[in-house]
Amino acid sequence: MKTRSAQALRVAGDRLVANIRTLGAIGATADGGVTRLAFTAEDARGRELVRDLMTEAGLRTSVDSAANIIGHRAGERPDLPALMLGSHIDTVPNGGALDGAYGVLAAIEVARALNEHGTPLAHPLAVVAFNNEEGAFGTRGMWGAHALVGALDEADLTAADDRGRLVADSLADMGGDAAHIDRAVWRPDQVAAYLELHIEQGPVLESRDVRIGVVEAITGRSTLTVSVRGRASHAGTTPMELRQDALVAAAHVILAVGGLAYPDGPVRVATVGALSLAPNAWNVVPGTVTLQVDLRDVSDSATRQAIARLRGELLDIAMRTATTIEVTDQHGVTAMSCDAGLREVIAEASESLDLSHLSLPSGAGHDAQIIGRIAPIGMIFVPSKGGVSHAPEEYSADDDLIAGANVLLRSVLTYDERYGRAF
Repeated sequence: MKTRSAQALRVAGDRLVANIRTLGAIGATADGGVTRLAFTAEDARGRELVRDLMTEAGLRTSVDSAANIIGHRAGERPDLPALMLGSHIDTVPNGGALDGAYGVLAAIEVARALNEHGTPLAHPLAVVAFNNEEGAFGTRGMWGAHALVGALDEADLTAADDRGRLVADSLADMGGDAAHIDRAVWRPDQVAAYLELHIEQGPVLESRDVRIGVVEAITGRSTLTVSVRGRASHAGTTPMELRQDALVAAAHVILAVGGLAYPDGPVRVATVGALSLAPNAWNVVPGTVTLQVDLRDVSDSATRQAIARLRGELLDIAMRTATTIEVTDQHGVTAMSCDAGLREVIAEASESLDLSHLSLPSGAGHDAQIIGRIAPIGMIFVPSKGGVSHAPEEYSADDDLIAGANVLLRSVLTYDERYGRAF
């Protein structure tokens, strides 16, 4: 049994914050953001720092064939599967310093606190910095997590990215090996549970003045390409009643997408985030428009219902506007529920530290969503100022960052006590 002193452990908050600042300086942009895309020199420098920090924390480090960085800590019960912690350190272009990186650095601090205080765990511990979570240069998002669960396909390994560079070559630059990607796979019996600490990336916790978010489920995402074809014609000589205006039809599409979400639609959020039109001239009736649609909900059934409803509405829009509208499904990610037992552990950890907590869904995708295919998952959120993320203005207060790391540490101890010593 663990001692009361073990339950009183805290991370070194000042060190955690300092490490966040140090990593955030790698790829820093002039306006306060961070550009550290996977498979770049900045990513390589960040990865080197993370490996050094893992070593300083007493972890044995390795890089698997998917270029995931893994820090290993032995448990008292080597027969038990590993308790896995992690996130990612790559960013979007001109993103923030906290998305992903916070979870990796906090997990390292958890391991370091355990080692510095000589606190054993029954479970082995694995701290993972997943490779290419953001899907750099047109590659699959959550790439390293997909590899870990054996969910990459041949195209993920043999294709060229948007730069024209083979993914296999970029992977090799980071220490990976596309020819032996199967060596990165973990079986379900090797992972006891996965915990991920993250900034919320939304406004809920801050708006309700709550310190800790206990994630109940991670939203699934469906991405659709909607192509509208009308007829380009002269803006001055074509009467309104004879036009086949693709942009007018697209405007109706945008309104239809918005109607798929709260309060009257089946999904939680629905967005048209990108649009292109041709010939894109001020004096020409648009002939073609392409839209990108993003649908998200914690229920995959709700998302399917929304897609079916949208297809029906698009038929009506096409008829009314004398256009042709086609829908193509792009890559999607299924929703993933967080484990009830892990949610309870996180809530108890928050309460033991006198931190208010709230159950909420995650509107963004995370590596946990993929790891949930082979293991129970739990996620911990801390507030994001203004709900801003993926931007230079991304910010969480130092006190909240430290509090979240201590909840992660306490959750590890509680989980290990409850499930590791009961065998």
